[in-house]
Amino acid sequence: MIQDFRSASCPDALAADVCIIGAGPAGISLAMALAGSPWTVCLLEGGGTRAEAASQALYEGESVGPYAFDPSTSRLRALGGATQIWGGGCIPLAASEMAARDWVPGGGWPIGREELSPYYEHANRLCAIEPGAIEDGAYRFDGAPSMPPASPLQPRTSRSSSIDFSTYREQLHKAAGVTALLHANLLRLQATPQANAVGSALIGSTDGRRGVVRARCFVLAAGGLENARLLLLSDDVARNGLGNDHGLVGRFFMDHPRCRLGTLRHPDIARAVHRYERAQGRAATPAFHHLCLTEDAQRAHRLLHARVRPFSIERDPPEGLAAMRALRAALRRPPERDEAAQVEARLLDALEHDVPQRQTIGEGRPGPLALRSVRHADDIVRAALRKLARRPVVDADRAELVGYFEQAPNRDSRVALADSRDALGLRRIRVDWRMSAQDEENIRRASRLIGDALAADLGARFEPAGWLADPAAPLPLHGTAHHMGTTRMSDSPATGVVDAQCRVHGIDNLYVAGSSVFPTGGWSFPTLTIIALALRIGDELLRRLPDMPMVDAIPAPEPVPA
Repeated sequence: MIQDFRSASCPDALAADVCIIGAGPAGISLAMALAGSPWTVCLLEGGGTRAEAASQALYEGESVGPYAFDPSTSRLRALGGATQIWGGGCIPLAASEMAARDWVPGGGWPIGREELSPYYEHANRLCAIEPGAIEDGAYRFDGAPSMPPASPLQPRTSRSSSIDFSTYREQLHKAAGVTALLHANLLRLQATPQANAVGSALIGSTDGRRGVVRARCFVLAAGGLENARLLLLSDDVARNGLGNDHGLVGRFFMDHPRCRLGTLRHPDIARAVHRYERAQGRAATPAFHHLCLTEDAQRAHRLLHARVRPFSIERDPPEGLAAMRALRAALRRPPERDEAAQVEARLLDALEHDVPQRQTIGEGRPGPLALRSVRHADDIVRAALRKLARRPVVDADRAELVGYFEQAPNRDSRVALADSRDALGLRRIRVDWRMSAQDEENIRRASRLIGDALAADLGARFEPAGWLADPAAPLPLHGTAHHMGTTRMSDSPATGVVDAQCRVHGIDNLYVAGSSVFPTGGWSFPTLTIIALALRIGDELLRRLPDMPMVDAIPAPEPVPA
């Protein structure tokens, strides 16, 4: 059943066996894994079925670090979470991305790759990816490219899912034992006086309604930033926030920093980089080949994981073709965008910042553009013939290389609470995204190694970007909205927030699902692993729930902010 918490028909006091906070891929996967079991589930989503400006505004916060980071444009507060706008990239973690390395202090997972293997297959099905075909750190693909034996680069193959997890809305509505509440924002987890268990969740909507959910077990699945914020906000019993006895909640924040490495030149550059730039195969979930550093190269050069993506850039098109493209753009009236589309467009624009563009359309008035198209009709005819021959309409001039890098665990890179408050009266998030000296050195050395190696492998010429050629230049880094590490997994509460089962250290019935538990992030897209870990939590809860009592810790209603 799906209800809107803002509706008067929705009760303001609920009870369930499991309360899941956040209905993105982690929360929805976990709720569906528990559906039909003997246990009831209450799934809380702070937004609606689509993006809304008022809900999205709750994600606003401060960026105080040396690298700019906008917390409101790197996530989506709605049913399905960021899968409503994601690129669909799915790939399993490689064992080397989870292993401890002596040159990466604080790295290594307390679980091995084999712990995730059975859950990746289930995650595949939820992402509508063909079953099987998973290997260590990649999907098998017939005809995958290979590199020269001495190359420091190797290909790994991902799949692109077309699933928007909000499409599971109907299944959630019909799921036995599952109640999903929209516009139900978590205000605080209410702990027992000893802060060793959670008894209830105080929830609220932006229109001032307040309520309580009691449960045997609680799972934070609100995303890599919000999971930490919600633990810190739950500070009425544990004054530093739940799970924060060692001051680690919010620390070790990681993303996958990206930047342009430089330019690759080759007489037939489009053909040279085609298999690393475009979708491969005819499956419903197309494959993409990614060039990344080999384990041997990382070990020899003491580098972290990294990958590179080439973007081929067209030469300037002939005048007639340029005029026709501009005319078509001028005549194509943009559709009026509703509120959800406006929010989504803003997020997509932010995520694509500084990504190379393949074509320049041009501008102008329809009349003169049409006249130019007619005067240079031969350009358009030649372009049409090239398209019929399955050749590029306009030859590529070069390829711009964009690198994506693993970030080393760094205690000083963190999220915390700001002094400003949102519409719910809650303290906003403050992000201090930092690179360590190891990160910056790693990015410079890995970029040069990747650019030179790829040029040598393809018989091309690599022209490094200005920042790479100048050791004193700052790194022009941007995030990729892969928020990790803020509630990291560890065997010891002295080094992490959750244990190997994703249970918060010292709190018997509180779990965290999502990439915030990643101790290290490699370069792999995190969503498939997020889902796999959520399904693993599901098995853990099915095992433990028969012996988990309902804890008595009901908070008094909080006042509505003025």
